[in-house]
Amino acid sequence: MTRFPTTPATSPADEARRAEILADPGFGRYFTDHVALADWSGDGTDWHGDRVVPLADLSLHPASSVLHYGQSIFEGLKAYRHADGSVWLFRPDRNAARFRGSARRLALPELPDAWFTDSLAALVRTDAAWVPEPSEGGEQSLYLRPTMFASEPFLGVRPAASASYVLLASPAGPYFADGIHGVRLWVSHTHVRATPGGTGAAKCGGNYAASLVAQTEAQQHGCDQVLWLDGAERRWVEESGTMNVCVVTADGELVTPESETILDGVTRDSILPLAAEHGLVARQRPLSLTELLDRTDDGSITEVFACGTAAVITPVTAIRDGDRDHVVADGEPGERSLALRQHLLDLQYGRRPDPYGWLRRIC
Repeated sequence: MTRFPTTPATSPADEARRAEILADPGFGRYFTDHVALADWSGDGTDWHGDRVVPLADLSLHPASSVLHYGQSIFEGLKAYRHADGSVWLFRPDRNAARFRGSARRLALPELPDAWFTDSLAALVRTDAAWVPEPSEGGEQSLYLRPTMFASEPFLGVRPAASASYVLLASPAGPYFADGIHGVRLWVSHTHVRATPGGTGAAKCGGNYAASLVAQTEAQQHGCDQVLWLDGAERRWVEESGTMNVCVVTADGELVTPESETILDGVTRDSILPLAAEHGLVARQRPLSLTELLDRTDDGSITEVFACGTAAVITPVTAIRDGDRDHVVADGEPGERSLALRQHLLDLQYGRRPDPYGWLRRIC
């Protein structure tokens, strides 16, 4: 039996409208013609109702658990069109596994990996015309947002007895439309992203809601994003905004913080194996704020970058702690950061061989 059977949209966007959108899609502004859905019930029916249907608003009871207790998780990954017209996913198995892990932490049902990957394949094939054509050095893609939330109408505080799975697709243009300039980070001593035993390692909506006030604080201090410290000691570097952090040292190390409260990024997990090809030794270990700032100041940390699905790699050119700016090297995006970014993009777009078996062809 085919999983996620498709009901075609009767009024999809016409070719002219789709071309207009794909010429300047931005990020998360437009959506394709269809959506993949599935439902779960704890009454023994388990997962069921898998389908791809025309995109439409959802109907929720006002007492749906997600609206009151925040039981929701999501993932983010992309579909890439290669030069021969084929369309590929990048490491969807890693997203599927992390989605299950997030579900466990939020007391939601685990969606089997096969359901997760089948939903991606079904929606991408249905809306393949929305995957942007490749361009020389371009980064256009189809961003995929799998989501799960508690849908039971019940106000008691317990895990919901029903849940919904939703997969959206949204065309995405280059993250840095006008070139890569690097960002400034604000060290937040007021707010924390996660604490031991909390939800830091899960990709849940509440983590992102709680981050917004700190992001606003960073912008008020002339910075682009926040640099999170750990919630126990306010001593250890964790993440940058919604991305993992990496530093390059003068003695050839690529260091990224290690902690149970950090989201295990698929992009970071893909960058670390590439380090050796760029003359770097990859290490995951605790990284204190003192070490980061002192070694940035004395030049033994030569590059800092954040990494995640949307931007791939974002160079960090300065870190502001209180009223002091700590400029990274010469204040420009680092050479190795840019080289690693291009390396990963070339893998994703099929411009270089994939020795890791990370790519999965969809159509």
